[in-house]
Amino acid sequence: MAISFGFRHGVHPPEEKELTHGLAIRRMPYPDELVLPLRQHAGKPAVLRVKVGDHVERGDTLADADGFMSVPIHASAAGTVVDVDWWPHPDGSMAQAVRLRVDRYAPHLPRPRLVPRWEGLSTDDVVRAVQQAGVVGLGGAAFPTHVKLAPPKDHAVHTLIINGAECEPYLTSDHRTMVEYAPRVMFGIRVMMRALGVSKCVVGIERNKPDAVAAMVAAKPDDLDVEILPLTVKYPQGAEKMLIKAVTGVEVPSGKLPVTVGVVVQNVGSVAAIAEVFETGLPLIERIVTVTGHGLRKPANLIVPVGTKLRDLLAFCGGVTADAAEVIIGGPMMGQAQANLDAPVVKGTTGVVVLAREETRAEQSWACIHCGRCLDACPVFLNPSTLGELARARRYETMSDMHLADCMLCGSCAFVCPSNIPLAQLFQGAKAALRRQLAAAS
Repeated sequence: MAISFGFRHGVHPPEEKELTHGLAIRRMPYPDELVLPLRQHAGKPAVLRVKVGDHVERGDTLADADGFMSVPIHASAAGTVVDVDWWPHPDGSMAQAVRLRVDRYAPHLPRPRLVPRWEGLSTDDVVRAVQQAGVVGLGGAAFPTHVKLAPPKDHAVHTLIINGAECEPYLTSDHRTMVEYAPRVMFGIRVMMRALGVSKCVVGIERNKPDAVAAMVAAKPDDLDVEILPLTVKYPQGAEKMLIKAVTGVEVPSGKLPVTVGVVVQNVGSVAAIAEVFETGLPLIERIVTVTGHGLRKPANLIVPVGTKLRDLLAFCGGVTADAAEVIIGGPMMGQAQANLDAPVVKGTTGVVVLAREETRAEQSWACIHCGRCLDACPVFLNPSTLGELARARRYETMSDMHLADCMLCGSCAFVCPSNIPLAQLFQGAKAALRRQLAAAS
């Protein structure tokens, strides 16, 4: 096997994957109610199709895609629309959502809705089918997958990279996907390679997942040029640009996309979802979620219907312990702490982590001592110390000039900061402020 090039900087947080890395994926039963936000992906929110009182079957369209940079939302279960209103979103905002009362006695049978055979389809047909199925990046960013299958004509893509790094602590959903559904992942790779017109694919998997590496090697088809590349364990290797650097040795220029260096990167869960679209004809209505943490009684890897409320998910896992202090959607490095357990699982929810009190940091922070640790940690070579001071002074335009847009909010700088300065949160607020200023000026 080839050796990866790796990337400079980054950090090594405690992995904490032993809670779930050996647990097989199980299916969670349907809750009594599902809440499906119309905004579950990067780009424009979906446009509502149903109204209160409508009865829908599993897989029916609830909201249509609003243009190319959008995907539809589908019913995760058979039931009745009981409300369409604003609802707590996992990102901390309120979003328009469809509340669906689940029909407990419905068979919830798969009903093919899309063309399941793909061999005779053109690239445009495959792109259209993936969009109609509502597939987005399942690694957390929720970027519409069909957009990556249709790169600009002026950029020649030569390599497909599959992201199986899963470097975020605690999370093991991608790990278990590769172990248990390796043939499905390979089928998804076949579809993507055909749609993109590429002949080379590399699957990057961190070395702390030897069973996943073995499963993917065993499932590799003889007629495809697919390389399984074990990677040195380091955070944030799962970030798109870091993975490209680790796999190819090529650096994506500042402000540019991976296609500018001839590469498309796709999360391993999304590849499996593409395969499932063409295997079953069903859209993306459920996903694998790691529910874990030392503040949870029964950690698990679960197939969860999209729209399941956090309180129902945690209850199925035995509830939280007496010393549970924080619930995070995603991982502890880049995830979002939740203030309302009525927020639902959405398409981009990789995991739900319940931290015990001893795992959380004190809220107090101190003045920057200019130690330089954040500079050594930043994988994109920014100056987090200076950017943090600018953020506190609300000098957002200056932060933009210092390449704030390159910050991926990985949290490496905050992780190593001895003064406990919430640098990633400051940068997230600054990015939001710049977006508001841009919107106001347009």
